[in-house]
Amino acid sequence: MTKKTTILIGFVGLKFLLQFLLLSSEYDLHRDEYLHLDQANHLAWGYLSVPPFTSWTSYIIQILGNAVFWVKFFPALYGALTIYVVWKAIEELNGNLFALILGATSVLFSALLRLNTLYQPNSFDVLSWTVLYFTVLKYIKSDDSKWLYIGATAFAIGFLNKYNIVFLLIGLVPSLLITEQRKVFLKPALYLAILVGLVLILPNLVWQYSNNFPVFHHLKELAETQLVNVNRLDFLKNQLLFFIGSLIVIFAAFYALLFHKPFSKYRLFFFSILFTLIAFTYFKAKDYYAIGIYPIYIAFGSVYLADILKEGWRKYLQPLAIAVPILLFIPIFNVAFPNKSPEYIVQHSENYKKLGLLRWEDGKDHLLPQDFADMLGWKELALKVDSIYTKIPNKEKTLILCDNYGQAGAINYYTRQNIRAVSFNADYLDWFDLTKKYENLIRVKEAEDVNEELQETSPFFENSAVAGSVTNKYAREFGTGIFVFTGAKIDIRKRIKEEIAEKKSYH
Repeated sequence: MTKKTTILIGFVGLKFLLQFLLLSSEYDLHRDEYLHLDQANHLAWGYLSVPPFTSWTSYIIQILGNAVFWVKFFPALYGALTIYVVWKAIEELNGNLFALILGATSVLFSALLRLNTLYQPNSFDVLSWTVLYFTVLKYIKSDDSKWLYIGATAFAIGFLNKYNIVFLLIGLVPSLLITEQRKVFLKPALYLAILVGLVLILPNLVWQYSNNFPVFHHLKELAETQLVNVNRLDFLKNQLLFFIGSLIVIFAAFYALLFHKPFSKYRLFFFSILFTLIAFTYFKAKDYYAIGIYPIYIAFGSVYLADILKEGWRKYLQPLAIAVPILLFIPIFNVAFPNKSPEYIVQHSENYKKLGLLRWEDGKDHLLPQDFADMLGWKELALKVDSIYTKIPNKEKTLILCDNYGQAGAINYYTRQNIRAVSFNADYLDWFDLTKKYENLIRVKEAEDVNEELQETSPFFENSAVAGSVTNKYAREFGTGIFVFTGAKIDIRKRIKEEIAEKKSYH
């Protein structure tokens, strides 16, 4: 085994170790993770929330036992593979050992540590961007058409994971047109590769068509409820934070792509990031949507810095360049990860507030960072619903109806009973079992609507009661109520069908 290989394995091992050390056992899974895990029970070529790739990973996790370890393993794996691809890109650019270590360190000690703590499409999205950029680099270097097919395949898989990767093309295509690499548009292989990519994503496009393109409704809803609170200046400022320890490496890449002669044929990468960031800014995208841009630029910057720091007194700056990402990670370690108790965070809220970590999607500051608050109260909710379910007569004829996908997903993940909670929210809209005749209802209601539930629903049942609530005051679900209704006076399935029809007509 070569020295380089040993060091690479060391970085990969450290990546996995850090990802698990950065999570406190005081937190449950994140609300989004429960939805993605539940998709394994409803495999399809598309979902209202995301494309199908995540459900395939969830199915593998389910086969492995659905343990939290495996839920956290896969985002860590995708982060480790991102380091590997950057490592290979540096080798393609003829970078030395210092460049490899600098690049791996820069990717490791970055926002990816935070991103890779959560089982969401974002970790694979960053990997997809990095792989696709790598295929562009390989094509430019080799002029081998096979990289066009590999790139089309990488794009298709990335597209089936998250549509966000389309923004990479928005930046890449005009960059090709204004540089010498425009000659690629004269190659028939490019269009055959595009055809390959279209064939791979066709099943998802057909699913979108068959379901009236819910992606557009999702984007519209996202723009109205979340992106409306995005400040374009904040988006650009936050780009500096994702790889704050490696800014000199990234800016060195920009300089090198413009003025470093060995990189002249890769100049399109300089324009690509500009066009992509302009597109993201125009559409008021969330800041983390752009994280996938940067790993490939770390490869370019690392090679360039290795070249200019290899002789004379400047070589003594090499350890400093490697140390900076690590040193800047230390203070971030204390605030950016769910490794501190909720009580600690509340007591030291100023440290979080000044970094904007307490600001949620509603544009307001709260007690905990939104992601952390979204990782509390779920197990409590699920265990209470489980306990209530066991006491209901004819429990097999009980519908468990929740207000949101986090509630339904958490109940389904933790339940010890043979139950499947549903919701009129997100993908659960298609997951109702309408073959059953329901006599009872367990209703899980969000805190802001909890007071009206008994009054609104009791007339349709013989018996009704308040059965419990989420009591964790730090949870985003704090105050969520659990109601029990037995002895239905109506056909619940009919009401469900009406509600689904109304929701789908809206979609």
